[in-house]
Amino acid sequence: MKPLPDWTALWSELSCIQDQAFSRNQKNNTEDFWKNKARDFDKMVDERWKKPDSSREFLIQKLKTHPGSNLLDIGAGTGKWSVLCAPYAEKVTALEPSRAMQDILKEKIQALNIENIRIVTGTWPDHDIARHDFILASHSMYGVRDFKSFVLKMSQTAKKGCILVMRAPLADAVMAKAARRVFGHPYDSPNFQIAYNILLGMDIYPDVIMEKDGTWPGWHNTSIEDALSELKNRLDLNESDAHDRFLKQLLEAHLIQEEDRVTWPSGNRSALLYWEV
Repeated sequence: MKPLPDWTALWSELSCIQDQAFSRNQKNNTEDFWKNKARDFDKMVDERWKKPDSSREFLIQKLKTHPGSNLLDIGAGTGKWSVLCAPYAEKVTALEPSRAMQDILKEKIQALNIENIRIVTGTWPDHDIARHDFILASHSMYGVRDFKSFVLKMSQTAKKGCILVMRAPLADAVMAKAARRVFGHPYDSPNFQIAYNILLGMDIYPDVIMEKDGTWPGWHNTSIEDALSELKNRLDLNESDAHDRFLKQLLEAHLIQEEDRVTWPSGNRSALLYWEV
């Protein structure tokens, strides 16, 4: 019988690979990564949020059921969740390290005349925050190599409950097939499947809400060659051509050729995990 994976180590390894891929794409490592990308990121989330979302419905209902509660939004970004929750919470604390992201959130706060969102510059779990009723981390945990510490501090800081919203890649997605070839498993980056197994090992048994297939749009590249370059960067293969032939054939078989670009088929959905403390 084969031993079970070390899920904690796998998360850490994939988080490291992801960070290295981001660093290679960043021209000046001293700059805010989101300096010239925050507004495009905000528009991308706007597009995704045009569809109904059971994760948003769940959180709003949770705040309605517990009137007067406050919420900590870890890695708040441009404030989509903070702004969404502000009408239903007594107070929202938006913890975000990027000044570029904060600037867009500040614009929204001013435009909507919101008075109960407080922005704090910092990262989790490094930054100490006063206890809040509910703690939310939506797609803000992938760069943290020690996922257990991330979760433990959430549980210690929450008075009522913790919420994680994470990507749950499809088993037959292009990235999953590529990762299976290169790594021997279908995970190219930290995700829901790995996190869920870590939580079980921590004696945390969260409720799960899984979004419908196709809620994440596919992304685009200018050509198959461009897609191959990005794929190799994501899988830490920049210095190796050992898998080039397989990966190029994989992309040619699955990416959709359009007039001036190629489009990846949707390969992710979102999963919400909730536990009470």
